[in-house]
Amino acid sequence: MKIVLLAGGLGTRLSEETVDRPKPMVEIGGQPILWHIMQMYAAHGFDDFVVACGYKGDFIKDWFAGLRTRRADFTVDLRSGEVDALGVHCPSWRVTLIDTGLHTQTGGRIRRLSRVLGREPFMVTYGDGVGDIDIAKLVAFHRSHGKLATITAVRPPARFGVLDLRGSEVAAFAEKPQAEGGWINGGFFVFEPGALDYLDCDDAMPLEREPLERLAALGQLMAYQHDGFWQPMDTLRDKRLLERLWDEGRAPWRSWS
Repeated sequence: MKIVLLAGGLGTRLSEETVDRPKPMVEIGGQPILWHIMQMYAAHGFDDFVVACGYKGDFIKDWFAGLRTRRADFTVDLRSGEVDALGVHCPSWRVTLIDTGLHTQTGGRIRRLSRVLGREPFMVTYGDGVGDIDIAKLVAFHRSHGKLATITAVRPPARFGVLDLRGSEVAAFAEKPQAEGGWINGGFFVFEPGALDYLDCDDAMPLEREPLERLAALGQLMAYQHDGFWQPMDTLRDKRLLERLWDEGRAPWRSWS
């Protein structure tokens, strides 16, 4: 099953980091957050990726094209240009990188990828959010209900730290825990190929508007409820939180060895 990674947005709310690189290539623990997301899928046996590039897409393409040589010693035949990597260890992923336009919205990006998705079920996620989501259970849930689409529903992170007070004494403190309110779209979609018929839109159409609204109205959109950790990287504060969790060995999304 292919996984579409929406990696073409401008990332304006993280402009401190996205002047020189696209948002999915902003690093957490020395690796792009896109790599973390792909590791989440690969840990559950899904490793056929389609990256929808846009803003600074060449940066993403160059990173993947050079991954083998960055991780190994290599020999270059200057006459032929052939590069032979020595003792390289890279993930056994298949990664297709496609330019889907600079200003294309999420729905338009998926529509542009229809030629490589074929007529098989596929997954979609954003290139800037991680969580301890069990991808295998998400796919099993999708297959169980027979509808065209599944969205992962998550609890939004609280904006501020939560205090458990006993009088004036702080009994417990939790920085940015998951909120106990309603559910929101956390990405991590699964679609049947028939869902592409609802993406007969132009480049300006977000997936989150008419396509999902139509599927919901027809009773074809189901929600996989994830009550665990989920965190987008929308701001510099979010990035620092994810970095701290990684550096301290407390990254809940790390499900791989």
